[in-house]
Amino acid sequence: MKKIVFMLLCALGFAYANAVDATLEVVKKFGNLPKILVQNIGGDYSEREFSQRIFKMLVADLKVTGHFVVQEAKEIVPNEMLVNFDEYRKNKIDLVARIKAEKSGGGVLARLQLFDANSGLVALSKEYKNTQQETYPFLAHKMAIDINAYIKAPSVDWMERMVILAYYTKPGESDIIMSDYTLTYKKRVLGGGLNIFPKWANEAQTAFYYTKYLDKPTLFRFELTTGQNQKMFDSNGMLIASDVSSDGNKILVTMAPNEQPDVFMYDVTNGVLKRLTQYSGIDVGGNFIDNEERVMFISDRLGYPNVFAIPTSGEISGKVEQMVFHGRNNNAANAYGNYIVYSSRESSDEFSRNTFNLYLVSTKSDFIRRLSANGVNQLPRFSRDGETIMYIKHEIGQSALGIIRLNYNKTLLFPLQGGVIQSMDW
Repeated sequence: MKKIVFMLLCALGFAYANAVDATLEVVKKFGNLPKILVQNIGGDYSEREFSQRIFKMLVADLKVTGHFVVQEAKEIVPNEMLVNFDEYRKNKIDLVARIKAEKSGGGVLARLQLFDANSGLVALSKEYKNTQQETYPFLAHKMAIDINAYIKAPSVDWMERMVILAYYTKPGESDIIMSDYTLTYKKRVLGGGLNIFPKWANEAQTAFYYTKYLDKPTLFRFELTTGQNQKMFDSNGMLIASDVSSDGNKILVTMAPNEQPDVFMYDVTNGVLKRLTQYSGIDVGGNFIDNEERVMFISDRLGYPNVFAIPTSGEISGKVEQMVFHGRNNNAANAYGNYIVYSSRESSDEFSRNTFNLYLVSTKSDFIRRLSANGVNQLPRFSRDGETIMYIKHEIGQSALGIIRLNYNKTLLFPLQGGVIQSMDW
């Protein structure tokens, strides 16, 4: 029974790593954040409601960055209204962002003008286009990225990455959808049956792997540009893709062909499947770390689930190293440089939901930081710059995507209405 419970917990808590050889600044202090005023020009009356959506999204995005003091104009600004730099400087406003958005055919056309009140110049003047109206959140995200880049703040490019997630629609069935990080934009990609554990197949986010339960657990690759759904291979027991190499040629999978789960590496170019772990217990959730020279995974070889690492040559030829020394039930982990974020079960209650908290630790020191305080927090995953973590938070009957801005003490939750998220990748 303990092994079954552990396997289920790990199946719900697989981590996805995309390690980069860099140092994470855990504490960063910014003084005198620039104050930005965001205004909505609005345009024609029929377009104002739509423009207001992008306006509100941009305001929220700028607040999420942690790099601005954001002031929201309460009224729509006339298009012909002049920029009074003296008045803005008097009110200690550094930047003024004016946006206008309108429907264009089946898509969206948005314009951004960014004024630098201190220099009295137009800092940015740019148009943004999407071919589908429902993708308007990404226009706001791109505006926020550009405004953020103008002040030379740490990148927030993660905002425009697509999130792919599986969520349960009813017992035994789950859909896969794509969304922005706020879950405002959502597009159903796959449905019918049990479709779980989606994992991006490449950096460009043009394809993803996922597991579908047929006669056996089966790994598929879905191409977004063509709609092609390619069967890769199947396995007895379980089969889950947990990480993909930076060049897209290798996939780390958890398989249990003989009832005992182990970590394998599949070479897409030649179809060779290599077993990496050789343990009589449970090894799951492999992730590439250290420039893809090692694989981090979850194992119960201490008598409880914890985080370990081995060379990509495998366990037999390389040393198994324990990576985390805090917690007694650590069932999901992700790495960035010398830092690991992991989920740890901190209660064992037979009659109510257990608590899973997120922790950040350093592999080079005794540093440890708790990132969550309560609830069921799972599947932590670093952004590519290491400053942001996305995770899943489960509430009673509902789930949310969580965003932690590590250097800014910001945690935000974006609920998925009417569904329970099974897993995600971004």
